[in-house]
Amino acid sequence: MFITFEGIEGSGKTTQIKLLVPVLQAKGYDCVFTREPGATEIGKKIRAILLDASHTAMLPLTELLLYEADRAQHVHEVVKPALAANKVVVVDRFFDATTVYQGYARGFDLKLIEQIHHLVLGNLKPDLTMVLDLPVDLGLKRAWQRINSQSDLSEDRFEKEDVAFHEKVRQGYLALARAELERFRVIDASRDAEAVHRDIVDVVLSLHRQIFK
Repeated sequence: MFITFEGIEGSGKTTQIKLLVPVLQAKGYDCVFTREPGATEIGKKIRAILLDASHTAMLPLTELLLYEADRAQHVHEVVKPALAANKVVVVDRFFDATTVYQGYARGFDLKLIEQIHHLVLGNLKPDLTMVLDLPVDLGLKRAWQRINSQSDLSEDRFEKEDVAFHEKVRQGYLALARAELERFRVIDASRDAEAVHRDIVDVVLSLHRQIFK
């Protein structure tokens, strides 16, 4: 089973994945938790470039191609081997993030992005994509609280985008979810972490029963 988590900055994706994986492991599932960008040695170097706020001269096209380069390496080294070994793969951001951040928010042609995704992924697609949704102002507040609590963390290039950018990202995710109801589940992430976690566990276990019934 292949599960991806998506959402705006501060939506709690990483927190929720860290809560979910032990639950699945306790039920006997062999899980791989990974992320984009930065899941491979090459990807770590790409991540450092992409998320460094000092890289103000980065072109949107450079950004798009770096994300896809990271994804190509990630899929080849981590995702496909894990799925081939019948493991549950849980990813913090995947191709939908590029569609909304570089497509809906940056303005790249969605057909072009889809073509690049096909080149990188072939027919690979998650069984389930969880969109953790909450108002932009709340998400950014949480994101900056996290950043400010970690003085050595410099990965804040996207948090420094204006509110309009983040609203486009949020609306992009919701548009994708409406267009592909079978794959997406939208979760209200404005609530406390435990309430969000319970909903996620219910969705994941229900889907697993459907896939392996």
